[in-house]
Amino acid sequence: MKKLVLMDHDGAIDDFLAMMLMLTMSEVEPIGIVVTPADCYPKAAVSVTRKILDLMGKSQITVAESTVRGINPFPPDFRRDCKIIDNFPILNERDNITTPLGLATGTEFIVSSLQKSPIPVTLMVTGPLTTVAEAIALQPDIIPKISEIVWMGGALEVSGNVEKVFALEHDGTAEWNVYWDAISAKQIWDTSIPITLCPLDITNTIPVTAEFISKLAKQRKYPLSDLAGMCYALAIPQTYYCWDILATAYLARPQFYRVREEETDIITTGMSQGRTIIKPGGKKIRVMQQIDKESFYRYLLQRFAS
Repeated sequence: MKKLVLMDHDGAIDDFLAMMLMLTMSEVEPIGIVVTPADCYPKAAVSVTRKILDLMGKSQITVAESTVRGINPFPPDFRRDCKIIDNFPILNERDNITTPLGLATGTEFIVSSLQKSPIPVTLMVTGPLTTVAEAIALQPDIIPKISEIVWMGGALEVSGNVEKVFALEHDGTAEWNVYWDAISAKQIWDTSIPITLCPLDITNTIPVTAEFISKLAKQRKYPLSDLAGMCYALAIPQTYYCWDILATAYLARPQFYRVREEETDIITTGMSQGRTIIKPGGKKIRVMQQIDKESFYRYLLQRFAS
């Protein structure tokens, strides 16, 4: 039986790439996509999401726009990529978007999707946990319908990526998806929901390399490779890592990863708010620790050539 997956992303470059990867997986059945308005401009991010679903022939999947708000907004320069991607020619060849936009908010959509599901669902979250936390607050009885949350977030034994220039009263120990709304992350940590975490500790070891980009360019005759190449081109001026796409590959290829169990917690206040810590007696989670790099890069190239 295929794994039922509901994805919640926040509309950045790697979120779209992660969604594209998930949609190619024969091992999973996506039951919906939620766009959380964090590292994006939500209308553009929703538009890109629906256009990608159309491009990939997956227009039966409903997209829902979340209306939650975080505590520490992403900088505008981080959020603008979705506006550029929304104008890519490959996503605008059709006159109309056929993928449905749900009438319910992202929070309501998560609740109804889980309530209707015949079996527990995996939540694949590549942005903050706010929409999921609000869904649980709205309807706590959905918790047993969540088999696990696979989340790209946190930094356990490495520095965070919240830079001082964007957060003058922060010490730099947090990862952005947690920092955006540490309180919601903590609320999820305080539940019984199993969590598999893809932290900066592992993503920092998997850069988007020149060799990978070159190989991707050589297969641009495939629409997904072409689109992925254009997305990565937006990231060229900066050091870019496989954040969300690394977390998402776990859904279909867990054998690529070495995973360990850790007792953890989330700091919600002060200069370290959003920091994910190892804490004896804290919530036991599974943490992606290492990955077979060559198998991972090869898998991406294969999937984007499908």
